[in-house]
Amino acid sequence: MASFSFGAGNARKVASIPLYALGRVVTLVVPRRPDLWVFGCAVGIADGALALWEEAEAHGRRAVWLTASQGEERDAAARGIPTVRKSTLRGFWLTARARVLVVTHGFGDVNRYATGGAFVVQLWHGIPLKRIGLDSPETLRSSILPRSRAMRALIRAMYRGATRRIGLIPAASHLVRGRLESAFSLTDERVPVTGEPRVDVLSRGSAAERRRLARDLLSTTVGTIEAATRVILYAPTWRDGAPDPAVPSPADWSALGDVLEAQDAILLVRSHPLGAGEYTPPVPTPRIRMLGSDLLRDVTPVLPGVDLLITDYSSLVFDAGLNRTPVLFLAPDIEEYSARRGFYGSFEEIAAGDLASDWTEIVRRLRSAITDGPERARMADRSAARSADVHAFRDGGNTARVHRAILNATGAATADGRTRGRR
Repeated sequence: MASFSFGAGNARKVASIPLYALGRVVTLVVPRRPDLWVFGCAVGIADGALALWEEAEAHGRRAVWLTASQGEERDAAARGIPTVRKSTLRGFWLTARARVLVVTHGFGDVNRYATGGAFVVQLWHGIPLKRIGLDSPETLRSSILPRSRAMRALIRAMYRGATRRIGLIPAASHLVRGRLESAFSLTDERVPVTGEPRVDVLSRGSAAERRRLARDLLSTTVGTIEAATRVILYAPTWRDGAPDPAVPSPADWSALGDVLEAQDAILLVRSHPLGAGEYTPPVPTPRIRMLGSDLLRDVTPVLPGVDLLITDYSSLVFDAGLNRTPVLFLAPDIEEYSARRGFYGSFEEIAAGDLASDWTEIVRRLRSAITDGPERARMADRSAARSADVHAFRDGGNTARVHRAILNATGAATADGRTRGRR
């Protein structure tokens, strides 16, 4: 089962109201340091937070990363990033003192009780395809009095109050900007169209350079992959604690192994870090390898090394298109998922022509999807078009634009002589 659900998470937030109140009292009287930035990310030293960290460090920002585990501390140490455990008194104090807080998932990426009065940069962690935030009924569920309208109203009020503390959330395009404004109840000036820092890695350098770096990272992570071998990435999304309905049956695993062997391909399985699923073939084969978040925190840098993406409702469909990677959609629970979460726009239109309801259909289509020819070219064009609809920038400069937007919004661009006129 999943390690997190909205119902359980919201119940903990309601139970923690006294701690939020105490933290707010502290942040009302403790001054914030204009030169201090604090970073946090739910998936570790990765994602857009890491990209922005590197940009901020290059400009001489004083910053600390708040961690949740020894593993994160080791990853940070390898990069020379100073850290403090976010759950400690020191983590609370740094969160309470920093002028800028950078998160990717929520306030819990730093010390959630000391965020009041800070300039919060919410980088988010993907283009919204499924509805998020206030746009999704899932966000307001609670395991405490789950049928109570009053409880849902309380959670909505808490969520809205929290999101209104966001100072800046970068949007990948004007289309995405509208979704973020609605989901987080924010005004235009807080949602600038800058592009997302997390995808700069998909635009920098040549296509050949990106592919080489991605393949090198994959080989280091999951074992050697020959240059001619096709790589298929399967990345199902999170179902809020429910079992994944797309876990292959023994017959599915066998059929997958056969087609992968015939096509000289490997399948990398990356279940959602908050999800659950027994993605272990009954007979081990080097053609099927696990690529969980325990092995690779951030999957984005390896996308240029992937020849085909299989997913359901993941925002990876938009990121893969930056490198024209074809996509197959495996969505056996489309009606149930749509009723529970909802989508921005029509999922059927996004997945049109590339949608399957089971692994039998996926196996049938794999050969034409990974072999150069008219069908693969069509899928690549569709993937690029999906990406173009939501990514306004493909120049590798998203992180620099976000950094400038933060400086402008906080007044640091003119107050700090080191940044005036640069970039």
